[in-house]
Amino acid sequence: MTPNINQPDPFVAALTTVLGDASVVRDASVASAHAGDWSEAARCTPGIVVFPRTPQQVAVTLEICGRFRRRVVVQGGLTGLAGGATPREGEVALSLSKLDTIEEIDTIGGTATVQAGVILEELQRHVEEEGWYFPLDLGARGSCQIGGNAAVNAGGNRVIRFGTMRDMVLGLEVALPDGRLLSMLNRVTKNTTGVDLKHLFIGSEGTLGVITRLVIKLSPQPANACTALCELPSFDAATRLVRDARARLPGLSAFEVMWDDFMVAAREIQTLRPAFDAPAPVYALMETLGTDEAGERQQLEAFLADAFDRGLVADAIVAQSMDDAQRLWAYRETVGELLSHLKPHAAFDVGVPMAAMERFVDSTRKALTQQFPHQRHLFFGHIGDGNLHVLSGPHDSAEDLHRVEDLVYRAVADVGGSISAEHGIGVVKRDFLHHSRSADEIALMQEIKNLLDPAGVLNAGRIL
Repeated sequence: MTPNINQPDPFVAALTTVLGDASVVRDASVASAHAGDWSEAARCTPGIVVFPRTPQQVAVTLEICGRFRRRVVVQGGLTGLAGGATPREGEVALSLSKLDTIEEIDTIGGTATVQAGVILEELQRHVEEEGWYFPLDLGARGSCQIGGNAAVNAGGNRVIRFGTMRDMVLGLEVALPDGRLLSMLNRVTKNTTGVDLKHLFIGSEGTLGVITRLVIKLSPQPANACTALCELPSFDAATRLVRDARARLPGLSAFEVMWDDFMVAAREIQTLRPAFDAPAPVYALMETLGTDEAGERQQLEAFLADAFDRGLVADAIVAQSMDDAQRLWAYRETVGELLSHLKPHAAFDVGVPMAAMERFVDSTRKALTQQFPHQRHLFFGHIGDGNLHVLSGPHDSAEDLHRVEDLVYRAVADVGGSISAEHGIGVVKRDFLHHSRSADEIALMQEIKNLLDPAGVLNAGRIL
């Protein structure tokens, strides 16, 4: 039971002793902003929100919460889509927003040491000012935090070239549920000194510990990006095009595929003009990053001309300026508006083997349309890495949403895919985890959770 916040509370007193009065907030008008993330999980205003300002304060906060048996939900930028940062009744919200310092940018070694609450877009801007580049990029770049990106192993638009967040993290510092601060701030790429413990925490969604600082790997800064939007005659053409692009375009950094239903919805939401004279079943948005703008564009145009001759591309637009590129990306980046417009919705972030993707899309669209003929069912994604997004809505009831989830996740299991490619499990997908993980795997994850957090204080009920 949540203590009466109007009465003296030894738990609150212990927190304020360590954090100070200003960092322990019980004002409902402030706490309401921490009632949920971007997911459809039921919002719940926490009774207490704490704002530690140092990694040490995070660790001590966890120790106090463990001592008083108070459960904690960890919050970053609250941009998650799996409900992992949405409080449950009685939980203390631990916000990392004050851990927002970029501590060091190593311009020689190409690394950055940052606190977990640093906003992704701020990090991108700062490292670019130093002549480097951090390639992780998401639609939520202006709000999401780098610690949360690591906690869910975020992928984004450029995984095809740079990998996921797991590939970009060299070292971590983690506050454990018992109050220990575990420093693993490795700064080198090669390090074979036993078990690499950071991988326990990357992708574990804050269930094992709270990431407080990171050492991330930077890349050489590209001088330019070349972008093209292509009309394709079929999904088969898309698979052949991405295979050839990976072989012939060394600068390939993004390959986004959007089915026609998505493009129609995107144009309606953002009042965008049709990019081409006639509709096509599938569209591909390609990007290359390099240092020679004229050479990169010439290479991309030559590649597309050859693809046109072979029937893989029906038409294409190659951006001639940054403004052109932004206009082409605008179709893909309407996702946030679509999510708002189609509420209540079921949004899926699944991993599907490339060889099975067309069959998965066709059969899933058919099944959804048959059962829910009055809703929209949209398909798009980063097919170069097998990450497909499905958006279905608006739906009338929680029962219908559950039916949609069950239908899609069963279809994912049937093709040997993953129910979550980059957004995590949280609470929204927890009951469907068995479609992607065996009973033995889930049991072992539970054993690890019990070892590090025997009292079940930290992000309880997420994933497991």
